[in-house]
Amino acid sequence: MAETAAVTAFNRTPNDALVIGGRSFRSRLMTGTGKYPSIQAMQASLASSDCEIVTVAVRRVQSQAAGHEGLMEAIDWQRIWMLPNTAGCATADEAIRVARLGRELAKLAGQEDNTFVKLEVIPDSKHLLPDPIGTLEAAEKLVKEGFTVLPYINADPLLAKRLEEAGCATVMPLGSPIGSGQGIRNAANIALIIENASVPVVVDAGLGVPSEAAQAMEMGADALLINSAIAMAGDPPAMAMAMAMACEAGRTAFHAGRLPIRSAANPSSPTGGRVGT
Repeated sequence: MAETAAVTAFNRTPNDALVIGGRSFRSRLMTGTGKYPSIQAMQASLASSDCEIVTVAVRRVQSQAAGHEGLMEAIDWQRIWMLPNTAGCATADEAIRVARLGRELAKLAGQEDNTFVKLEVIPDSKHLLPDPIGTLEAAEKLVKEGFTVLPYINADPLLAKRLEEAGCATVMPLGSPIGSGQGIRNAANIALIIENASVPVVVDAGLGVPSEAAQAMEMGADALLINSAIAMAGDPPAMAMAMAMACEAGRTAFHAGRLPIRSAANPSSPTGGRVGT
């Protein structure tokens, strides 16, 4: 579609590729497959976002949970890189088992060399906050098994560094609780994570509108993972396109360098040569 072409052409250059686990991606927007009103809405949203990485909840696909029937057949896995996730796992051991199932799921999609896993260890069913101890434990074991681990975490700079040292391919701090649409409530900590990370930082969860997506990228985040804000919008494909454009705009602004914040006004026109002087 013409709109997708416009997003694709917008300021993407080969020398600004997102590299995760040695694999390069043009798009810095990752999306998901849950919460859409229909498979058709999901397909249209993936197309209009021009994303290249899509996260799939392994347990929901395997159990054919509501909204996930036919999902594997609905996505072009020749174009989209699967990011299996361990959603629904409350312990490190559960997450490790589901990660292994996710690797097999990727193989069934024709991605024989796909070792990616979005690691989620969430014992808290009310607030859906990730368990830092269980996440680190699972990450260490999965890295040793050869997985490319993308861990979902609270915005904890010390944990982020520990996960990087353990060999994780990214760190994925939450902006605010999953599906809350509260935006970035942890800006100071996310900024510290970005400042100290040597792996890509992917802001995941809580973003609700494109201005928040742009904010995260302006801070220097390497990528975004956005699901609920797109899937639960009034017009998911339109919101997907808006998020993609915001992601690109924020990345461009980060590279351009913002105007320094000053304590006083600074006129944009020269003050010399004014009439009457």
